[in-house]
Amino acid sequence: MADTSFRPFETRLDPDRALASLRDAVAGGDDGELFVERRRSEALVLDDGRLKTASFDAAEGFGLRAVHGETTGYAHSTTLDDAAVARAVSTVRLAVGAGGGTLADAPAGTNRRLYTDADPMADAAFAVKADLLREIDAYARALDSRVVQVSATLAASLQEVAILRPEGGLVTDIRPMARLNVSVIVEDQGRRESGGHGSGGRYGLAGLMDPAAWQASVREALRIATVNLGAEDAPAGVFDVVLGPGWPGVLLHEAVGHGLEGDFNRKGTSAFAGLMGQRVAAPGVTVVDDGTLPDRRGSITVDDEGTPSARNVLIDDGILTGYMQDRQNARLMGRTPTGNGRRQSFAHAPMPRMTNTFMLNGGADPADLLAGVRDGIWAVGFGGGQVDITSGKFVFSCTEAYRVRNGKVGAPLRGATLIGDGPTALRHVRGIGNDLALDPGIGNCGKAGQWVPVGVGQPSLLIGGLTVGGAAAG
Repeated sequence: MADTSFRPFETRLDPDRALASLRDAVAGGDDGELFVERRRSEALVLDDGRLKTASFDAAEGFGLRAVHGETTGYAHSTTLDDAAVARAVSTVRLAVGAGGGTLADAPAGTNRRLYTDADPMADAAFAVKADLLREIDAYARALDSRVVQVSATLAASLQEVAILRPEGGLVTDIRPMARLNVSVIVEDQGRRESGGHGSGGRYGLAGLMDPAAWQASVREALRIATVNLGAEDAPAGVFDVVLGPGWPGVLLHEAVGHGLEGDFNRKGTSAFAGLMGQRVAAPGVTVVDDGTLPDRRGSITVDDEGTPSARNVLIDDGILTGYMQDRQNARLMGRTPTGNGRRQSFAHAPMPRMTNTFMLNGGADPADLLAGVRDGIWAVGFGGGQVDITSGKFVFSCTEAYRVRNGKVGAPLRGATLIGDGPTALRHVRGIGNDLALDPGIGNCGKAGQWVPVGVGQPSLLIGGLTVGGAAAG
């Protein structure tokens, strides 16, 4: 069998010439690297009983970067040879100019392994994967005669990276990813509602293809859809809101997490800029970003600059204690890189990005949080949202929510949106549950046109005085 392992500095690039080109590029600058990547991915999509999409994609290339002060020079190419790297040097050096910088220290090394090196796409033949999607469709329809449409996606990828540093260090990482998504539409008396569920992480497809796993996803998608069949119009007004554990942490990710990324704070455009060491949340609120969790979707052994990932405490008992940093912003702010320099691919320069961002447990029983709500909302699932980083203002739509009156959970709601701003919501946290959960492995995060996989999570939270947008009078 042919050796297909990714060793670009043995098979495609001369290591001495590549290092010489990199050093030419960063001479007189502060930092830089040669980032080489090979990525393969596949996706199968079944919709309404038919295999709608079956795709396989492969790409490879390099990105050469030089940094001087706040300026970044970046060149990338899908041609992976010494001549292409040498040609990129002149473009990258435009950022360095006359130089005068001091090359930053190299990142620390690590031998840590957070996930397998195995190719998740090799777990099953194409025909087996296609048959599984058809089986998912049949299973969902057999569970409930009201199911009128089923969509299912099985996707996997393998990203292999090699990062050459100017001091001569070489950092490598192999990053698998697998994901299964199921959505169903049910119809009853002319009314249609949908529900969805997904799961995934940095492991093979085998676990997701196990009947116990995919059947649970189908049942959960169907449960949400049938709950929504009986939903009433959501009220509009200001209410106490209990957020469920796990995936509702996406609100924390968007409304708070982005505001704690180093570049926004260095430039003064974050709602949290200049507040280091000050109280920004209610007592008991502790928020961390942790890229070291084994097998999680947002985890990375090293970031895309070669810095090992870390568990970074951002807010500790309500006090702002840290930002997520890449190397450039950390240096400009006089801070230490935190392992959060991430990029979508070799065609993109790195920037500060989240990994797995979540709030830690409190001491409250979730049932007690609900019992203390006189008139409010219990928000269990979220869909899309919009956030303004500068103000922290957010609008999030709920995919599963319930009215709560006098501590009792009542009718499900449709059309509920949560409106507020991250800093205010953090200060209005009135109770933190003891049921911390992470999302099932479905998160993607967009920033400046780049997408990276992330994780979110939280325990149940009671937040006072959130604005709820809905169709009915409160």
